[in-house]
Amino acid sequence: MPVPIPRQRAVPAVESDGRGGSSQPAEHSTPQQPADLTLLVVENDPADAVAVPDLLDRDTANGGRVRVRTARNLTEAARLLTDDVHCILLDLALPGCGQCPECAEPGHALGALHDVLRMAPHHAVLALTPSDRPEHAADAVRAGAQDYLFRDELDGRLLSRAIRYAVERKRADTASYKLAESRLHAQENARLERGLLPTPLLEGSDLKFAARYRPGRSRALLGGDFYDTVRTPDGTVHAMIGDVCGHGPDEAALGVELRIAWRALTFAGLCGDELLSTLQRVLEHERESEEIFATLCTVDIAPDGRRAGLCLAGHPAPLIARQGQLAQLMPFDGGGPALGLLPHARWPRSQVQLGGAWSLLMYTDGLIEGKVAGPDGSGRPGRLGQDGMVAMINRQLADGLRGDELLEAAMTRVRELNGGELTDDVALLLLDRDRGETGGRVQRPPL
Repeated sequence: MPVPIPRQRAVPAVESDGRGGSSQPAEHSTPQQPADLTLLVVENDPADAVAVPDLLDRDTANGGRVRVRTARNLTEAARLLTDDVHCILLDLALPGCGQCPECAEPGHALGALHDVLRMAPHHAVLALTPSDRPEHAADAVRAGAQDYLFRDELDGRLLSRAIRYAVERKRADTASYKLAESRLHAQENARLERGLLPTPLLEGSDLKFAARYRPGRSRALLGGDFYDTVRTPDGTVHAMIGDVCGHGPDEAALGVELRIAWRALTFAGLCGDELLSTLQRVLEHERESEEIFATLCTVDIAPDGRRAGLCLAGHPAPLIARQGQLAQLMPFDGGGPALGLLPHARWPRSQVQLGGAWSLLMYTDGLIEGKVAGPDGSGRPGRLGQDGMVAMINRQLADGLRGDELLEAAMTRVRELNGGELTDDVALLLLDRDRGETGGRVQRPPL
């Protein structure tokens, strides 16, 4: 016999009216406010059915309304299980599907419960069982039900409180699960970051290293930018920074491949045009389409730290700040195209004098392509550009910022000028050499 619905509520046809049929609202009925909670009762014993709506109507202490739907089997329950159902009251005596391992076990009483938990993983579940079967009640909670009720001890106040407790416990369990999942995801990301972002190999060098990386994709770990720094057995320090066009996971994966290939080729003794030609072949074989290309800047610093070789493949020139002088773009005679654009391109290597004490900043174009207010004071947005970046870095150097503090200040400032987070990936790599000539403080450029 279906469980009756409180007579004062208008309900849809799928809900019981207490007389075994569907209920339709009378013409003179006053529309009622939506129920606070919806309970789906699943039981199939007409002789021992619980008058759930009547019990809930007699409970006035717990406040709020509970709309009740009834089902006599799991098939009907699946049809009535919509998103607005908050809790399921399940009779454990209901037979299960007979197909899963739980139902196949002799004497097992939780077949229907396992079916319901699979069918409604996001709903609170209350198990209903006779008081002479306490072991079934405990097993139900262990299996995943939020609580249990004994059929012959049921009253309105107990039922109402159990429903609200089960709903809140399910919400708490869900929140706890999501928090644990988020923490696990963060730990996995940290391990992934340690594996994919490079660890500089500078043992034996007197150079100081700092780097910053920020992908443009929301919640992403890596973007298409990549960098690396190593010291080869002859004492030369090699540094590289690059940018694969695009911001998706495929571009990020290609950037990691190019970085690892660069490190391996560098330790194998390749440099300059020979190294970049080999990297271009790697890119051509690994890219998803022929439209994908990558820009690259490589620097190899002599063991004495006073001179360097520079190669540019469609990438902006690095910044050099010598002792007592304003920072400026590193001079170069000319570069080649980005990797992947021309099949037989060449990349000349320029020699640059560094001096005794200097700072070398390598960056990707995400740093210089952020928006700034127009130089004419009109407020029309423009681009920071290389000139704006040089002026910004000089002001920060004049304020005494060095190393990690300088990179952090630069990243913060370009976001402020942009009026929010940048949409492009940004990578910064800074190498400092303190020994050598001494000089005066860097002159502060005009604001």
